[in-house]
Amino acid sequence: MLTPSQYLQLINEAIASIPYPQDPSQLYEPIAYAMGLGGKRIRPVLTLMSCEAMGGKAQDALDVAVGVELFHNFTLLHDDVMDQADMRRGKPTVHRRWNANTAILSGDTMLTMAAQWVARADDAHLRRVVEMFNRTAIEVYEGQQMDMDYEHRNDVTEDEYIAMIRLKTSVLLGCACYMGAIMANASDADAQALYDFGVNLGLAFQLQDDQLDVWGDPATFGKEIGGDIMNNKKTFLLIHAMHDATGDDAIELRRWLADPYAIRDEKVPAVRALYERLGLREKADEAIAHYNQLAIDALGQIHTTDEAREALTTLACQLVKRNR
Repeated sequence: MLTPSQYLQLINEAIASIPYPQDPSQLYEPIAYAMGLGGKRIRPVLTLMSCEAMGGKAQDALDVAVGVELFHNFTLLHDDVMDQADMRRGKPTVHRRWNANTAILSGDTMLTMAAQWVARADDAHLRRVVEMFNRTAIEVYEGQQMDMDYEHRNDVTEDEYIAMIRLKTSVLLGCACYMGAIMANASDADAQALYDFGVNLGLAFQLQDDQLDVWGDPATFGKEIGGDIMNNKKTFLLIHAMHDATGDDAIELRRWLADPYAIRDEKVPAVRALYERLGLREKADEAIAHYNQLAIDALGQIHTTDEAREALTTLACQLVKRNR
């Protein structure tokens, strides 16, 4: 097994060498810009690590890993338009630097490019890899629609929220692991166990994101803190606040949720303080630990080396303790 930094180097080199056409520049420059913003590249790293954990070589799954990262970044371009987000990884979002139409069309192109890179899998594995990729893509879109639907509901439950983030976020991590395993000729059972690892890691990952959007440092988080609060996003934290708040806290929360003209510097600190009074940071910590443990438990069912299992376990634990 390589180190995470070595996997990351392989991925970044492959992404840097993507051959973008020169014309039309307004289509391809935003793609190169978005892919050049960096990020954790956790999904392609999981693809390569899963391949090697199953006895393959990282290079065998590199094209598929690039496809996963292209797809992930396509979703970010469109998400940023839908959320009207200004910053991504500390830089202006594509729709702010160019415009919304450019972000949509460049995102569409990234989706097709992602499919092209995934389809570079050798013939022996192509069908299983493409089937998983396409299934996952549809699930991500379903999750995004659920997220938008929940914006208009005040009765979203924790179970509904977990089901939504499983689709919107987690299944892509599971897909990354599964496709890496398939590229190494893994058995169905091992590929499924790695998929389960990725999905549960993704749930812990998104819950950690919910926390960082409230308590993170903008300098390290890469985007403005409090976006979920300003947009009344039905996160784990808001769902529990709406359920747990009573008396003056409930009145205050309803007032903030009903105010379309709330000032960020007033609303975000007030809602954050309310979350803290309700002990929701600790409740989120418990949920993160729960899903992280489910991910680690899934690794125990994989036929692999102790070294590979330890490397994946270490990565999982690092991800849920991150500050960005």
